[in-house]
Amino acid sequence: MSDMPTKVDIQEEGPREGFQIEPGPISTERKIELIDALSETGLQKIQVASFVNPKRVPGWADADDVIRGFKAKEGVVYHALWLNEKGIERAMQHSDRLTHMGSISTTASETFMKHNTNRGFEINREVQRGQIKLYKKYDIPVRRASIMTAFGCNFEGEIAPQLVVDRLKEILDIADEEGTPIEILSIADTMGWAAPNGIKQVVGKVRETWPDKRICLHLHDTRGMGVANVYAGLEMGVDLFDSSVAGLGGCPFAALKGAAGNVCTEDIVFLCNEHGIETGIDLDALIEVARLAEDIVGHPLPGSIMHAGSLSQYKVPQAAE
Repeated sequence: MSDMPTKVDIQEEGPREGFQIEPGPISTERKIELIDALSETGLQKIQVASFVNPKRVPGWADADDVIRGFKAKEGVVYHALWLNEKGIERAMQHSDRLTHMGSISTTASETFMKHNTNRGFEINREVQRGQIKLYKKYDIPVRRASIMTAFGCNFEGEIAPQLVVDRLKEILDIADEEGTPIEILSIADTMGWAAPNGIKQVVGKVRETWPDKRICLHLHDTRGMGVANVYAGLEMGVDLFDSSVAGLGGCPFAALKGAAGNVCTEDIVFLCNEHGIETGIDLDALIEVARLAEDIVGHPLPGSIMHAGSLSQYKVPQAAE
């Protein structure tokens, strides 16, 4: 318990993560409505869109219009996702609206990589070299290295913690060769395999190997372990999490029908509040945004706190008679 952080940073990925998998079309205006509402909750970093092939991810065919349309709030960092050089080039057209954050990535499962990006490990290594060079061309800082399917894969089965380290080392070596120091290691439970013990094993192995790196957890709630896994991460001292308001989203390439989105932002905030961990986020405001998200997609979303509400109304001291 003594390793728990006193402050946690949360990166909101609901807009990007959520609208990539919704089967029905979501209008550009409603996407913008959600981003604007999230901006008023105290969140300081919001991933607002995905610059990917609209034939593979039609939910983000309107990425350019969404980015042009939201109301930027001072103090909030807005950024987008890309997977290749074409995506970076598109993002650069919105440099007045977005903060560009470069990252390099790999997966523990090569089969998933082929489904997700249509390339294997050998090609991916060259792609990451190319991305670093492109980041340098546009003066985009590269602080983060990510690994997907770090806890298990529906195609390849269990993933050993040492394999996670080995795959991360491959791309960190590339970053070193290119003179690009990496500060953050993002570990993703892409397909929802993780349980608390696995979180501790993988985080422990990664931290043992790179004690100077900050760890981020990107957790999905496919099997209801999301918040429990966040707690395990907190116990290991993790202070950076990706999350999704109301549990929006899911991976369209996970070979699992109805794959759950990221762990719910409001559920993480509630957990942190109850343990005295600062997030800077207004939980009650965030709950209202979660309910808005449910209205936008037109079907129930999996968040718990959005339905039960916070405890703030019950904790107000009663006035003495």
